[in-house]
Amino acid sequence: MKRVRISSTPIMTEAELSALAGIGGGALSSFTGIVRDDGGVTAIELEHYPGMTEACLSRLIEAATARWSLLGAVVTHRVGIVPVGDPVVVIGVASLHRAEALEATAFLIDRLKTEAPFWKREHYVDGTVKWVEAKSTDDTRSERWA
Repeated sequence: MKRVRISSTPIMTEAELSALAGIGGGALSSFTGIVRDDGGVTAIELEHYPGMTEACLSRLIEAATARWSLLGAVVTHRVGIVPVGDPVVVIGVASLHRAEALEATAFLIDRLKTEAPFWKREHYVDGTVKWVEAKSTDDTRSERWA
C-alpha cells in the first residue's frame, strides 16, 4: 500500500495513518510536521507543482520501499494557507521491524524537504509575507542517504 496525497484542506493525521494499521508487520513509524510560531509567524502558505510534486513523492516512496522492504507508506502534504499549530505534512511507514520503519521515515522527510517541488511563504502578525529560503541543514540531512 503506497499513497501520496496533496491536500488543500486540514490533514486528519489519525485518518491518514489508519491506512497502514491493517497491513501487518511489526512496526509503524510516523512523522507529523506542524506549523510553528517562529518569531511572529501566523501561518505558512505552500504552493506546489501539480503532477510533478506527486510524482516526486511517489518516487521517494518507491526508493524507501526498495531500500527498506517496506510493507506500506503514506505521504500527505498540505498546500494553501496553513495556520500555526496545524499539520503540514504526515508521513507513515509500515515494515516488519522498527529500525527499518524509523530509518525510512527519516529518509522520506529528509528527501522531501530537498527534492519535492514545494514553495513556502511565512505570514506574520504584522501582515508581512516572506518567502522561506532553503536551509543548508536540510541539504546535509538529505545527503546522508546518498
